[in-house]
Parts: sequence; structure tokens; C-alpha cells
Amino acid sequence: MTLYTNDVTDPRFNLASEEYLIDNLPGDAVMLWRNEPSVIIGRSQNAYAEIDRGYIETHGIKVVRRLSGGGAVFHDLGNVNYTFIVDEGKDGNALDFGRFIAPVIEALAELGIDAEMSGRNDIVVGGVKISGTAQCHRNGRLLHHGTLLYSADLGRLAGALRVNEEKLKSKGVASVRSRVGNLRELCGLELDVTEFMAHLQRSLAASAQETVPLTGRHAEAIRRLAEEKYGTWEWNWGESRSFDRTRRHYYPYGLVEVGLTAERGVISACSITGDFFGVREISELCEALIGLRLERAPVLAALENIGDYISGAKPEDIAALII
Repeated sequence: MTLYTNDVTDPRFNLASEEYLIDNLPGDAVMLWRNEPSVIIGRSQNAYAEIDRGYIETHGIKVVRRLSGGGAVFHDLGNVNYTFIVDEGKDGNALDFGRFIAPVIEALAELGIDAEMSGRNDIVVGGVKISGTAQCHRNGRLLHHGTLLYSADLGRLAGALRVNEEKLKSKGVASVRSRVGNLRELCGLELDVTEFMAHLQRSLAASAQETVPLTGRHAEAIRRLAEEKYGTWEWNWGESRSFDRTRRHYYPYGLVEVGLTAERGVISACSITGDFFGVREISELCEALIGLRLERAPVLAALENIGDYISGAKPEDIAALII
């Protein structure tokens, strides 16, 4: 494993660095990083539905879309992020969060923190969420990344995000702020965030064969990618659009929203968004639906492999939002 060190706090650079690592640098890798105030949205999310635009514009909070699925998260310098990148094995289509969450929990245990995995992709301490994780499968490689709330501004977190009320009710909590907490306060830690980050880096890199800084030619290539992709309106906002009909439902595997435009009973435009996970690009499925009649049989046939796009979903679930 290679440890890549990165002290840049621009979220556009940091999200670009993950794509650069997974596409260009072979072998297993781990990286820790922090972002300036920003909202990082999932690959399949509708940015307009997830974010309070007035709040983020007033507070100068950036919005950047990541490669992985899952929900929107708030980052600031009190939030430490970690990334693992590995070559996929024979079970390359499997979503395995526990494999990567385990070493993070072990690193926290070294500080006396009793953390555990909760639900499909969270880490909690005393029932309070301190981390969310997500994954991306790309060209035979797997990227797993997560957040760790240490001393983040929870007021800004609550102000920036629009969380679906149905999702909150399903978890039995009143608001996004009551559901999350900072490790420093929860556990009475005296370390500042940079000391906490240094501890994590030492722990996660214990098996690393080498340490490589993201500088020089690596940094130059990442900056180009950040400018050409992660800093653009087209990537961060432009994939969201309006449709003639929109339906949404919160399933155990995540929120799914289907937007449709149909002409004479034939699907002419389609969007499927949400905080779900999958191992294939949801855009492929949307393209397969375009041109189909709004009838049960052809729609179900197109949704036959829905589990590859929305892990845990059944064809009947998504068909109910389309027909």
C-alpha cells in the first residue's frame, strides 16, 4: 500500500485527486485530506434538491459532485476525510463497506473511542453518527472514502443541507443536526483536528510500503482535472433538470427519485437520482428506458438488472415510480 500525503484544502482538487489516483496510479492506496467549507454531493443526486442554495451562497460554501453514490455531506476543516483505493477481486461487483470501515474503527479505538458500524455505511459513537462512507467501482478498481466529524461547524452543516423528511423519520430522529455529532465533544478529546488527523494517518499507514506526496507532476495533472471537471457548473449542477413528472420514495437502501417526460406514452427523457449505491452508472439505465412505452412489461424487462445500478432494489420498486 502507498500512503499519499495531501495538505490541499480545495474540495475541487481533493475530489479530482481521487479520480487521478484511481485512474493513473496502480496498487493499493490510502489518503487523508480536509476541505474548506463545502457540500459534497453523491454521483446520482439532484444538487438542487439536496442543498439550500441561498444559505451556501451567503456563506461562501462550495458545491462539488464526487464519483461515488450516497448522500450529500458537509465538509469543513473540522472534518477529516479518508480514501482507500484497491484493485477489485473476483467479487468486484460487491459493495463491501465493512472491509474498509474496520481499520478506521481500530484507529479510533487506539484513542479510546468506542465506535461501531451502523446501517449500510455509517460509523456511530453512542448511537450518534460521526461518519458516512461511500464507494465507487471504476475500471477494475474500487474507491472507498468516508468522513469523520471531529470539530466541524454543525450549525453550517444543518443550514447547508436539505435532508428528506421521510429519511429522518425512518431513522427516528428529528433533524440532521440531532443525528450527527463531533468526536471531540462526544469523547472529550484534547487533540486538535490536525493532531487527530496525524494519528489517523499513522494508524492507517502502518502497513504502507512508501509515502508519496501529491506534488509535482501529480499535482499539476490533478489541478487540470479539477479545473476541467470538478470546478465546472456542468459537472456539479448541470446534470440536474426539470421533468414533466417526478416521483420519489425512501426505501431501506436509500432515497430514489424518478423524473420522467413522456410523449404519447413513450419515455422521451428520464432521470433517476438519490442517495443509493450501485456498481454501474445510473445514466446507462436511464438511456435504456428512453424510447420505451409506459407499460409494465417493457419497463420491468429494462429493470431486470436494477441491483447493479441501485444496490438492494427490486425491479418492481423502481417500476412503481415510473409507470
